Amino acid sequence: MSTLKIVDAAEIDFGALVRRGETVMWGQAGAEPVTLTRALMEQRHRVGRLRAFIGATWSETADPQFTDCVHFQSYCGAGANRILAKQGKLDVLPCHYSQIGELISSGKLRIDVLMLQLAPAGLDGRYSLSLAHEYLVPAIKRARLVVAEINQLAPWTYGRHSLSADDVHVAVVTARRPLESTRGDPTETEKTVAQQVSAVIEDGSTLQFGIGSIPETVLRELGSHRELGIHTGALVDEAARLIEAGVVTNARKTVDAGVSIAGVAMGSRTLHDFVHRNSSVQFRSVCYTHAADVLASIDRFVAVNSALEVDLTGQINTEVARGIYVGAVGGVLDFLRGAHRSKGGMPIIALPSTAGSGPQIASRIVGSLSGPASIPRADAGLIVTEHGVADLRGLSLGERARRLISIAAPQFRDELQRHAQAAALV
Repeated sequence: MSTLKIVDAAEIDFGALVRRGETVMWGQAGAEPVTLTRALMEQRHRVGRLRAFIGATWSETADPQFTDCVHFQSYCGAGANRILAKQGKLDVLPCHYSQIGELISSGKLRIDVLMLQLAPAGLDGRYSLSLAHEYLVPAIKRARLVVAEINQLAPWTYGRHSLSADDVHVAVVTARRPLESTRGDPTETEKTVAQQVSAVIEDGSTLQFGIGSIPETVLRELGSHRELGIHTGALVDEAARLIEAGVVTNARKTVDAGVSIAGVAMGSRTLHDFVHRNSSVQFRSVCYTHAADVLASIDRFVAVNSALEVDLTGQINTEVARGIYVGAVGGVLDFLRGAHRSKGGMPIIALPSTAGSGPQIASRIVGSLSGPASIPRADAGLIVTEHGVADLRGLSLGERARRLISIAAPQFRDELQRHAQAAALV
């Protein structure tokens, strides 16, 4: 007999479910069970002090007013997390994305209560994890309590993990559109950067792409490519369009041939509708999507990610801008290393050559990083701006500096040259 208890959304009592001092986790972006997170925030004083581990937040949950009771921790400063970060109320976990699953499984990252958004049960009686598997899968096995929002409008997706009624302790049933994110048209600079990247990607490659304007614009530029594959952390709208257009077939993948692999879907209703009962897209845990041995075994694995700045030796900052935590260590290094090890792989960091405008304009190719070296220089591969491609693989420090200066914005090249000379790089 099932132990699942279904209650009315208005009657859920987190004061009775969550113990003081416990850690609560929920799905990120569109996978957030908003009905549950909203109720938890409203009832936070009944629970007392608690910790919340959050991913990229698209809702109003990451509101500084809630920190009177809630200690927010995250691996990233994306989305509304940036508001917390600006006020010094986001506790950052600076780890590689591939480590999150093991941290949860080992108990080093303690998860007491897990809140999930699930799609309704299928004919087999099992519930789909809908928009996210990633680090939720190991958390399911470790959490003391699993609370679910069974959302009638959440897409039903395919993956290696699904839940039975016995896996869930308490649930509410809702019918609301999952949270969405849409992007405006790219700038001309972003288009030029994307065209530079597109030109070096070969037909038959398997793509990983980060979230953000640059990686998604790169996907827009791949319409004339053939037989591409996808193995990525986050699936986005532009990837769905490539699959629908027949550009992505996954036919030449050496691992998981015929299907696109992702950990989470991050996009609009267009993407949600696309993945609904679409067996050509399979969701996996972070323990698989970011696994070093899996990535290395994918031939022609191309990792396309962006960054905040790159220094003249190839060190890369993906975390801090102007003193604010806005990014993440995330999965970039996992994927770059996978691409380095892949037969015919290509580790790419693409970014505009400048940030800001007018008197506030600054070079993203810098003499010294203004934030942490999220990516060591030994792991740098191809650095791409609108001014060209600097393939740093096999280059000495002096050669790297010269190549990176050549793809910096012209007005900053003299300054960078002087810095390189002072540092004895050239």
